[in-house]
Amino acid sequence: MMSKLEFALAGAAVLGLSACQTIAPLPEERSAAEIHSNAIVLDAHADIVLPESSPLYLGPDGASKVAPEKLIAGEFDAVVMAIAAGPQLRTPEGNAQARAESLAKLETVQALIASNPETFALATTADQVRANSELGLISVILGFQNAQSLEGDVDRIDAFYAEGVRLFGLTHLGHNDFADSSRPRFDGETGTYEATEEHDGLSSLGVAAVERIDTLGGLVDVSQMSKAATLQAIEIATLPVIASHSNAKALSDVTRNLSDEEIDRIGETGGVIHIAAFSAYLVDLSDPDLKASIRDVRLAAGLPETYSYPYELYWELKSDEEKMTFLTNMRALVGGETVSRMVDHIDYVVQRIGVDHVGIGSDFNHGGGIVGFEEASAALAVTEELVARGYTDEDINKIWGGNFLRVLDAAGKR
Repeated sequence: MMSKLEFALAGAAVLGLSACQTIAPLPEERSAAEIHSNAIVLDAHADIVLPESSPLYLGPDGASKVAPEKLIAGEFDAVVMAIAAGPQLRTPEGNAQARAESLAKLETVQALIASNPETFALATTADQVRANSELGLISVILGFQNAQSLEGDVDRIDAFYAEGVRLFGLTHLGHNDFADSSRPRFDGETGTYEATEEHDGLSSLGVAAVERIDTLGGLVDVSQMSKAATLQAIEIATLPVIASHSNAKALSDVTRNLSDEEIDRIGETGGVIHIAAFSAYLVDLSDPDLKASIRDVRLAAGLPETYSYPYELYWELKSDEEKMTFLTNMRALVGGETVSRMVDHIDYVVQRIGVDHVGIGSDFNHGGGIVGFEEASAALAVTEELVARGYTDEDINKIWGGNFLRVLDAAGKR
């Protein structure tokens, strides 16, 4: 019986080829699990859990959705943890509260890294992410959200940068002194939302902040900013911007998703849009019956029928029981979005501006969690869907982390 080598040589002779001209074997098809293991898997936005964090945002076990064991199970190489301050009243006292929250989150994530040296390491550059991955460590990259915590002082950006922060988002819910938000805040006393725009995008403070971030070598994160503020930030920054957790408004018409114009400009300037695993930002609101049902659930809870996304203002409900009733009823309408729907948004961005400009930012621990990708441990499900849709190994590596590292590389060379 001929060996495999003898068989190959005999076949080559029949075809008139010399031994050195034998036909190369076709590459073996790799499984989604292999592709996932070989990719740099990076989540561009997860929130930091404080002791007072609502269990409504956490996993079924009451723990962070990006707890160490969940990140390990999902084979993550890196996660951006956001030093995010919730919106406070725009008073000196409210600004101080925002600052206190941001500093508490910074201390919490620093303690998490220090107490888990076998799992985590801080990373401020793309090369550090790659080196940590080689060592079997998960990189923690620090993000920042809501410039209200700067208390009007642009110089405080330098202090956060010195602590390792490399992504800076200026807004969250509601406008602040730096920029307009994509989600104007509701005033419970007047029963109305604040104006759609206050600064027509960025204020003079916001312009100075973008310039400072860019000069330092930080990345501007446009998620949650208004369209005008986003487009202005893109024009001011010399580095590409990212959207750490934003979806396509054309597919899911909620205010904090990105318009086609924003998507196009981010692509044209080399940036990356990270699709969020959050049903409320993935739901198709073009169905009038669904919109009517959402309105009815909101009115039954005593919330305004107008909203920037379906869950808007549920946190204003007075009791945990009221909140849970509302969430249960709303999730029955818009809580069933799946990994497939998430990848629809990835497809949309890829088809519009190319595979070099899309990534994944879960929004775990504040939003986040869809059927099939409820926590970090289930990340393979996203890769499986990407493989099923024909994305190559190279594409998937770009989507999961390569694109983010490209812009972080650019920032590191500043």
